[in-house]
Amino acid sequence: MHGTAARPVRRNRFIARVNKYKWFYLLFLPVLIFLIAFYYMPMAGIRYAFTKYNIIRPAVPVGFANFTRLFQMPKFWQAVANTLELSVTKLLLNTVMAVVLSLLLNEMVRLRPKKIAQTVIYMPHFVSWVVTASVFQMLLSPTASGLVNQFLLRLGIVDKEIYFLGVSKWWRFSYYVINIWRDTGWGTIIFMATLTSIDPGLYEAAMMDGATKTQKIRFIDIPHLVPIIVMLLILNCGAMMASSTDKALLMSQSGNLSKSDIIGVYVYKMGIEKGGFSYTGAINLFVNVINFVLIISVNWVSKRLNQTGLF
Repeated sequence: MHGTAARPVRRNRFIARVNKYKWFYLLFLPVLIFLIAFYYMPMAGIRYAFTKYNIIRPAVPVGFANFTRLFQMPKFWQAVANTLELSVTKLLLNTVMAVVLSLLLNEMVRLRPKKIAQTVIYMPHFVSWVVTASVFQMLLSPTASGLVNQFLLRLGIVDKEIYFLGVSKWWRFSYYVINIWRDTGWGTIIFMATLTSIDPGLYEAAMMDGATKTQKIRFIDIPHLVPIIVMLLILNCGAMMASSTDKALLMSQSGNLSKSDIIGVYVYKMGIEKGGFSYTGAINLFVNVINFVLIISVNWVSKRLNQTGLF
C-alpha cells in the first residue's frame, strides 16, 4: 500500500520537473533525435555481422564465419597496425603541440595580437579535408608546381624532387605535419579556457617568491592542464581504432598503401567497392569492441595513477 501511494507523488514530481524545464528539454530534443537516428538505430545492423547479407535476397545466418575470415586476413592485421600507429602518434603529437601553443598564447600580454594569432591558428580547422588534401597534394608535388620541393632544391637540402604523398617512406611524416597544421589550433581552445580560469593570485604569489616564467609554467600552468590532457586522451582512446578514415582515404595512393591502408580505408574497399557488407559489419563490430575495451582500460589506469578519470 505504501509503494502504491508513493507512485502518484513521484509522478507529480516528474511532471512538475518537466514543466519547470520544458524549454531546456525542447532545446535538447533535436540532439536526442540525432543521437537516436545516427547512433542507436544503426546498432540494429549488428546482426548482419553474423549473416551472409545480400541486397536482393534475405540474409542467411552464418554464425561467426565472418569473424573467422577476418582473423585469417593478413591485410586486416596490417590495417590494424597502421591504424594504431597513425592514431597514437597523431594523438600524442597533436596534444603536445596544442599544449605548447596554448602556453605560448597564454604568455602573450597584448590582447589584440593574441586574438589575431588565435584566429589565424583556428582557421585551418574549418577547411574541409577534401580541400586540405588537394592543396597539400599541389604543395608537395614533385613537379615544377610543387612549392615545397622547389624550395628545398633551391636551398640545396635535396638534390632531386621528393614524392612526399606518393612514397611510403615520406607519407606518414607528411600525414602528421598536415594533421598538426589543421587540428592543433582548434585543440588549443579547451587548454586556453583552462589557463584563463587559473586564479591570478597564484601568479602573484609566485612572482613575490621570485619565480621565473618557466617556473610559473612548470608549477602552475602544467599542473592545471594535466587533468584536461588526461580527459582528452581517454576520450580519444575511445575512437582510436575508427579515426582518420577520411584523411587517409583522400591522401592514399598506390605507392603508399602499405602505410595509408588503415581500418577505415580497408572497410571502404571491402564494403563499398567489393560489396562485402557482412564482412565489413564484422570488422566494425570488432573495432567498436576494441574501442570500448581501450576507453575502459585507459580510464581505469588513469584513476589508479593520478585519481583522474571520466567515470
